[in-house]
Amino acid sequence: MGRCPKCGAWDTMVEEIVEKTTPAAGHPRTGFGERSRPRRLPEVSGDVEERTPLPIEEFSRVLGGGIVPGSIVLIGGDPGIGKSTLLLQATLEMARQLTVLYVSGEESDRQIKMRATRILGPHSTPDPAGHPLPSPDVGRGEGEGGRGEELPKDLFLVTETNLDIILEHIEEIKPQLIVVDSIQTTYMPQLESSAGSVSQVRETASRLRELAKASGVTVFLIGHVTKEGAIAGPRVLEHIVDAVLYLEGDRFQAYRLLRTVKNRYGATSEVGVFEMRDRGLVEVPNPSEAFLAERMVNAPGSAIAVTMEGTRPLLVEIQGLTSPTTFGNPRRTPNGIDFNRLLLTVAVLTRRVGIHLAEQDVFVNVISGLKISEPAADLAVAAAIASSVKDIPVRADTVLIGEVGLSGELRMVSQMEARLREAAKLGFKTAIVPKRLRPRSGQPWPEEIEIVEARSLREALNKALVTKE
Repeated sequence: MGRCPKCGAWDTMVEEIVEKTTPAAGHPRTGFGERSRPRRLPEVSGDVEERTPLPIEEFSRVLGGGIVPGSIVLIGGDPGIGKSTLLLQATLEMARQLTVLYVSGEESDRQIKMRATRILGPHSTPDPAGHPLPSPDVGRGEGEGGRGEELPKDLFLVTETNLDIILEHIEEIKPQLIVVDSIQTTYMPQLESSAGSVSQVRETASRLRELAKASGVTVFLIGHVTKEGAIAGPRVLEHIVDAVLYLEGDRFQAYRLLRTVKNRYGATSEVGVFEMRDRGLVEVPNPSEAFLAERMVNAPGSAIAVTMEGTRPLLVEIQGLTSPTTFGNPRRTPNGIDFNRLLLTVAVLTRRVGIHLAEQDVFVNVISGLKISEPAADLAVAAAIASSVKDIPVRADTVLIGEVGLSGELRMVSQMEARLREAAKLGFKTAIVPKRLRPRSGQPWPEEIEIVEARSLREALNKALVTKE
């Protein structure tokens, strides 16, 4: 069958052999041979906030503050984006305080060691007399020559795809942290279907979940993604795990965003920012400053938006460019924002503000490969387009925050106080925001930044664009 009769997609039907298994066909309720039993709630051990600290702060932020014992986390992303590198960095740090088992079905243990050595950098080696020779990278920073640390001894590597053998290794080593790279290469020999099929992915993930919940072992799974960007396999895989993380970013850009889609132990839509370097992923503690580092001040077609990624406000530069079209229909090309949102903004500029764009190609780009989905960037997008059309720059020390309605009005967005504090911290002097029509609640707005309120998009653009004398 070439086309699926339910979803209409082509070449998605695969053969799945249904096997009949006995109730005792290797579905242990725990990883270490114990049987489950009901217990009263006060008898359950552990604290609500019990977490294992993770030295990588950006990773810890996305997880909600650390690793929860007994949790199972799924990390997906495009090929070559850095999923294996990120988890290897995390295991190298965690292996200094926990016993870690890294299971790989895609690389050999020698390849993993080569990457680990590259991440940690060259360390001191003994001379023929037995005295350690200083590393050539001693005295350099982490980004300049590596840390030169020894490989941790409590990090165990195994190249295996058979789940039964993996469980035997777990029974023998008794690790506190397990990484499986990847779930699509792991299979159960009791099932006749090939690795990566719907039944294999579902059953292997369920077995690993039972292991994590019963023994308190933390399990990280790496998942492949489809051409559309969704995690390959059945949708139930994302329901089985406790947290689903996506490592995003343009492969031609240095920045990587680790985004939370689901988290039972923390906030969703949280994001961590990393920069890909030759020795792995490096944390970016102040991403707003990094995103604006190469900004050209007083250039027409550039505006600063403040977007929220989870609980973190980020300042990003939005560039707009208009050019007379050479085609019958003008082009609308967004990069980093939703296409329909761009069409809405162009229509409002044309109908409500009087900026004629019917014969103009419109291009909008979000710098650093960031993708913005919230409507709080509407005002900045409109200002960037209007600035390009009129060839007038937006004021360099101004940020623009607000949602644009179809009537040309500006609407208030959430977490305005956090956005303004972040803008003031980076030295911006003015913020153009929607006019308040309701009493303000929560923390007061910062006094370090001037608040300019506007009721309509036309009024906001008049205040944002530099006036020609």
